[in-house]
Amino acid sequence: MEQLDKQTQTELEAAAFRRLLKHLDDNRDVQNIDLMILADFCRNCLSKWLVTAAEERHVELDLESAREHVYGMPYSEWKAHHQPPATDEQLKALEARQNAKEKPSS
Repeated sequence: MEQLDKQTQTELEAAAFRRLLKHLDDNRDVQNIDLMILADFCRNCLSKWLVTAAEERHVELDLESAREHVYGMPYSEWKAHHQPPATDEQLKALEARQNAKEKPSS
């Protein structure tokens, strides 16, 4: 990617981001908590990263608008239709992941 000009690199990264959003939208059965357990990020993280990127560029973007972009619908609607309550197993796995991150590596 070093050989690409900045505009082309930005366009490719934007296209990859749009493809990631489509992939997540096509796989709504993959829960945010599962993404957090496996990859330490989720759809909400992407929303927050968009807001941070906007702030860094002095562009106004509120979290709800960013979430609607990432989820393809209002967050409350997505939650109601696609996000069942986390299971005890999921909660334990997330807690274990977070605890593992907090421990200093030897």
